[in-house]
Amino acid sequence: MASGKKGLNRPAIILVLLILLLISVILAMGMGAVPIPAVETIHILGEMLPFVGRLLTPGPVPIAPSHHTIVTQLRLPRVLLAVLVGSSLAVSGATFQGLFKNPMADPYIIGVSAGAALGGTMALALSLRFYFFGIGAVPFFAFFGAVFAMILVYNLARVGERVPVMSLLLAGIAVGSVLQALVSLVTYFSESELQKIVFWLMGSLSGRGWDYFYLALPYAIVSMFIVWIFARDLNVFLLGEEPAQLLGIEVEKTKKYLLWAASMLTAVAVATSGLIGFVGLVVPHVVRLLFGPDHRVLLPAAALSGAIFLVWVDTLARILLPPLEIPVGLLTALVGGPFFLYLLRKRNHTLY
Repeated sequence: MASGKKGLNRPAIILVLLILLLISVILAMGMGAVPIPAVETIHILGEMLPFVGRLLTPGPVPIAPSHHTIVTQLRLPRVLLAVLVGSSLAVSGATFQGLFKNPMADPYIIGVSAGAALGGTMALALSLRFYFFGIGAVPFFAFFGAVFAMILVYNLARVGERVPVMSLLLAGIAVGSVLQALVSLVTYFSESELQKIVFWLMGSLSGRGWDYFYLALPYAIVSMFIVWIFARDLNVFLLGEEPAQLLGIEVEKTKKYLLWAASMLTAVAVATSGLIGFVGLVVPHVVRLLFGPDHRVLLPAAALSGAIFLVWVDTLARILLPPLEIPVGLLTALVGGPFFLYLLRKRNHTLY
């Protein structure tokens, strides 16, 4: 069954994006203060894979031990985390846009990011240094701040057993505004940790190791799987809640699953990388323009496109002004903002 606007079917779209993502990952790991050839990067990655490493033969020039360390301990976890964060934000944005029937919705629309920002900011302001199962205080507090915000918004918006979309949106905006004010208040009184707080709020993958990746991985996989299960239901939701009910969809239960899964993706992304804007807004929008609004194509295509986008933006953040690193959130805003305005000017039509 043909799925995309360009006549490509779903497997072809996914395969092309997977190949682009693999190429992006390999090239990104070779870029930095110490350039590493793609052939060496592929060889090092092959050695890490079960059974594959035994089949590899040494090249004519031995790979420097420092290159092994740079790839496996510094760049690989960071690039993989960029893949997870980018795909999580893109899938979350696509889900919220389908749920609210609004292409301008983004992962931060219902206050989850503000809850995560408050949790992370408090951990930094209090100079907390504990580790919980290898997870640092900042991502730990940020994650549970996001969960707390989601629970609060959900309960404020609930009317009996129903959660009207408009009530959810308004409750999210109100709670997000209050939490964001608290973030500003904590920041104002945290002079000693001000630089760390501001840098974290700008969004960055600097210094992120395997512990951050392992924190994000299970939540991201489970949440994306839940969203994928309801891809057909999201298509029906575009017609409205009443038609969806008439077609046999359990509207409230489906909304609850989608809402929690999308919020969990946002929580994981913010907890591990801070606030990175425009990925969840721009990427689903672009994918929808290219391949259409069918969520069976849109969701996996957005996940892969978000991963590719953030891998390259993070790579630019590392190499543009060495030895300094630009916060990724600044670059996504600088790239995403003008590009999104350009799209709106060029494609002035209804997406739903």
